[in-house]
Amino acid sequence: MSWILAAVGSAFFAGVVSILAKLGVRTTDSDVATAVRTCVVLVFAWGAAAMAGSLGTITQLSGTTWLFLVLSGAATGASWICYFKALSAGDVNKVVPIDKSSAVLASLMAIVLFAETGHLAIKLACIAVILAGTLLMIQKREDAGSGSAGDRAWLVYAVLAAVFAALTSVLGKVGIDGVESNLGTAIRTCVVLAMAWGIVAGRGKMGLVRRIDRRELVFLALSGAATGASWLCYYFAIQTGVVSVVVQIDKLSILVSLLFSRLVLGERLSARARVGLVLLVAGTALMAAFP
Repeated sequence: MSWILAAVGSAFFAGVVSILAKLGVRTTDSDVATAVRTCVVLVFAWGAAAMAGSLGTITQLSGTTWLFLVLSGAATGASWICYFKALSAGDVNKVVPIDKSSAVLASLMAIVLFAETGHLAIKLACIAVILAGTLLMIQKREDAGSGSAGDRAWLVYAVLAAVFAALTSVLGKVGIDGVESNLGTAIRTCVVLAMAWGIVAGRGKMGLVRRIDRRELVFLALSGAATGASWLCYYFAIQTGVVSVVVQIDKLSILVSLLFSRLVLGERLSARARVGLVLLVAGTALMAAFP
C-alpha cells in the first residue's frame, strides 16, 4: 500500500509548507519570499515532469492549451503572492482555513459553469458546513487593537489567495487538454516564476534579495522543497492508488498545519475555532466522499 504512504506524505509536506513559509517571512518581504521560493519549486516541478516521461510531449500542446496553462499559471502566481502576504501579517491557524476554502469556491464554480450537479444537495450542505467552520475559525487577533484596515489586511489577502486558487482549478478544467499533469504543473510554475520576479523588479525590490536573512532563506528554500515533495507524493498516490481516498487523506494537511502552528509558533485555537475546525474537516471529508 505504498500509495497510502505517499498520500500521507503529501498531506504532511503540504501541511508544513505554511509553517516554513511563515518562518521565512518574519522580516523578509513577502513578494521577494514568493519569488525565491518559486525557484526551488520550479526544480521539483520539472524533475517530476522528467520522471513522468512527459517532457517530449511539450511540442504537441495546442495553442489553446498553452493559453490556459499561462492563465492558470497567472492565477496560481496571484494566489501564492496573496498567500504569502496573508502569512506575513496573519496567524497560520487563521490563514490556512481560509486558503483551504478554495475547494469550496471551485466546487461552486463547477456547479454553475459545468453543471456538476451530482449529489447536489449533499455538496451544498457540505459547502455550508465548511463555510460555517471557516467563519468560526476567523477571529480577531488578540493584539489587533481597534481592528483597523491594517489589522484586516491578512484576511483580505487570504480570501484573494483562495479565490485565485479556485480560478486555477476552473481554468484547468476549461481549456487544458492533452497535457500530462506534471508537465502542466512545470509549465505553470514557469509562469509563476516570471510573474513573481516581475513583481519584485517592478516594485523596485531587487535590492532586498541580497538582504534576506540567511535563516529565513533556509526556511524559504525548505518551504519550496516541501511543496515539491508534496506534489511528487500526491501525483504518485493518485496514479497508483484510489483517487477518492487520496483526496481525503490530502485534505488532512490542514490538521498538520495547525498542529505545527501550535508546536512551532505557539499559536492556540480558541474553543470557537476548535468547533470550526471540526466542522471544516467533517464537511471537507464528506464532500470528498461524494465527488
